[in-house]
Parts: sequence; C-alpha cells; structure tokens
Amino acid sequence: MMQRIVIALGLTLTIHSAWATNGYIPYGFGTKSKGMAGVGVALPLDTMGAAVNPASMVLLGERLDLGAALFAPSRSYTAHDDASFGYPAFATGTFDSDKDYFLIPHVGYNYMLDKQSSIGISIAGIGGMNTEYPYDVFSAFNPRFPPNTPDTSLIGQPIPNMPTASSPAGVNLMQLFVGVTYARQLNAVHNVGITPIFAVQRFKAYGLEPFMGVSAYPNQVTNNGYDESYGGGVRIGWLGQFNEQWSVGASYQTRLWMSKLEEYKGLFANGGEFDVPPHLTLGVAYQATPALTLAFDIQHIFYSDIDAVANTHATYLTDANYNPVTVLGTEDGLGFGWDDMTVAKLGVAWQLRPDFTVRAGYSHANQVIPSSEGLFNIIAPAVIQDHWTLGFTSQINAANELNFSFAYMPTEHVCGTNVNTGNQSGCIQMNQYELELSWGLRF
Repeated sequence: MMQRIVIALGLTLTIHSAWATNGYIPYGFGTKSKGMAGVGVALPLDTMGAAVNPASMVLLGERLDLGAALFAPSRSYTAHDDASFGYPAFATGTFDSDKDYFLIPHVGYNYMLDKQSSIGISIAGIGGMNTEYPYDVFSAFNPRFPPNTPDTSLIGQPIPNMPTASSPAGVNLMQLFVGVTYARQLNAVHNVGITPIFAVQRFKAYGLEPFMGVSAYPNQVTNNGYDESYGGGVRIGWLGQFNEQWSVGASYQTRLWMSKLEEYKGLFANGGEFDVPPHLTLGVAYQATPALTLAFDIQHIFYSDIDAVANTHATYLTDANYNPVTVLGTEDGLGFGWDDMTVAKLGVAWQLRPDFTVRAGYSHANQVIPSSEGLFNIIAPAVIQDHWTLGFTSQINAANELNFSFAYMPTEHVCGTNVNTGNQSGCIQMNQYELELSWGLRF
C-alpha cells in the first residue's frame, strides 16, 4: 500500500496550474463524476469521491484510480472606446490570455480495514487560476502627474522613476490537496466518513506594478516569483442508502486555513491571506431501473468567507486630492469582489451493456462576479456558469476499467464599468473544454 501511495504522490505533484470552473473550485472530482456534471455526494463512484463525500469510500471496496485531465480554458477581456476624460483608459479591443492547455493528474486509493470500515487517500488539485496576457495590461494606471499639479504642462505625464506596468501580466495559482479518509458503515442504511486535508498552494503575480503605490507593502505586490503556503482543514460526510433505489448524501468541507503568501502580502487582504472557502453539498441518487441511475446535487461555496476573494475593488484608488490611498494588503484590503456561488448539478448514468456505461450531465451556477468588479478580474475571469458533460466506462475485465469524460463550458461574459475607469466599459469572458481519462483497478 505504501509503495502505491509514494508512486501516486510522485505523479500528482507534477500537477500544472489550471483554472477550476466553479469560481476556482473544480466542478467535480473523478472521471465518472465529471461525466455526470460533478454529482456524487449520494452516489459512490470511485476513490476521488472522497473529495465530494468521504462516506462513499466504505462502499467502494479496495480499488485504485489513476487519471489525468487535459484542460483548455480560453480567457480574454474587451475594452470599449468610451473612456471618460481624466480617468485611466485601457487600450480598446479584445485581448487574449496565453497558455490555453493544462494537464491535471489525480490519484486515489481505498483499502478495506474490514467489512464495515475503510481508509483511503486521494490527491488532486482543489483549485487554481491562471492568466498570462502578453501585454502591459495595466499601463493605464502607470503613475502620472494629477490634474492639481502646479506645473500644468506636466499633467497626465508619467512620473519619473515610478514603477510602471510590465509585460506579460497575469497570475498563476495552483492548489493541491492530500486527503486521508476514514469511512465506516454504521448499519445497513447509514455510512459516515471524515477526511483530514493537507493543502499546499503556489502563487505568483506579474505585471501589476502600477498598484504598488496603493499597497501597504509595495515590494510584495508583483513580480516576486512563486511563493508557497500550506494549511488544511476537514471534510465530513454522511450517505444514507434507504433501499435499492434511493440514496441521500451530505458533506461539508471546512475552510482550509492556509499560511500567508508572504511574497504577496501587499496584494492580498490581511497581509497575504488566501484561504480555500468552505462548501456544503447535498444530493440524492435514484436508480430508476437496474440500468438507469439519476443523481442531483446542490452545492454552496462560501466565497464571502475569504476576504482576498470577496472584498470589493469597486472603490477609488486615490482620494479627492489625487493622492494614492492604501487599499491593498490591509485588513480590509481590496479583493476580487466575488459573491457566494450555488451550483445545481444533474447527472444520468445508463448501463448499455454489463461492460459499458454511458453518462451525461448538466450543471448551472449563479454568476459570482458583479458587473462593477471587472477591473481586477481581468486576471481572474471566473465567469463560467454552465457545464455540459458526457462520459463512459468500459469494463475491460473484472478488475480493470477505463473511464472517459468530456466537459464543455460555453462562453460567459461579465460587462460593466469600474469607479476607477470612469465611463469606459468593458467585458471579461471565458469558455472551457476538458477531456479526462482514468484507469480504475479493483483488488
């Protein structure tokens, strides 16, 4: 068992950055679940289900799952030609982010301690975000002489020896979790599980030099390479199988408390604090016929608990006298202005033959980014709301199975203005595709 875990760790720690699709939380875990739009809190599928409901693990038996997803997000922003005099103005047009393909591995293993209890390990990305624009995106905010400058010939001219926006501009956040799950079958109906979680994240930002002047820690805003932070939390779950047709599940993941990103304490609120939000999931599964299973989950992600994500940035960066205001890195520092997210997921599985099952699903979430919060979200355009998914499992033999899933996330836009750019309007937009392949082995 230990040798398998070491191999799994080695594989998963090669994880590359990506963009999770419900804000920065993945829409599902495990290839089977992803083929059904991420459902699974009431439907045991594979060992990655521990990331959805730890209680499901005791119903899986001993098995190993290895897989990887090819994730393709397309991110861009548009600035319109309607700028206001006296305000910073973005160059007009539509501008695309580079780096559109990411490989994301995962691994899970479950071992039965006895007929009523199991212990397992699951390792995967819990979130992430990435943009890289090959432009000096925020050059409109380069320090310039303000309108109250006594020498009127200098008004609007660059201030010498002040930091200016560089190219490229963007961010790269990678979040990885290792969860060790203990699950127990209490009786013929009720199953419970708990997963202590260890998490690590890496982050870097670049091209944000104009905002150094409004930070409590100007040298810890941008272009400091990668910084790491560590932390953890707990996920708990319950799954009730009331008869051969109906099952109900619930799970809750606490906030993952992470150490601060010291190299970016001038960017994020509370001096570099960037935790993973808690979330609650409820679900039901119904086996309509021996070959047809329907499942429905509803999930709520508490982004409002994370100041770096939830705090508004629809506030002025200068006072009435055009002096910079310290608004980054402080206790109430600016964030991305995200709202909480509620996601409804519906999935179906149809066993066409004893050795072949097809899956499909759809999920919908509310928009987390208000129209007034587009400015900073140029580098974090998490606007996706809908997921359409397909998948299948081919049972090679009694022990081995091959799983496949495909997800399409259609283009979403958030358009609006920001107080710091006057009447100039713009949009952030994104669409995504994902292909995932995994191998399951029953022992």
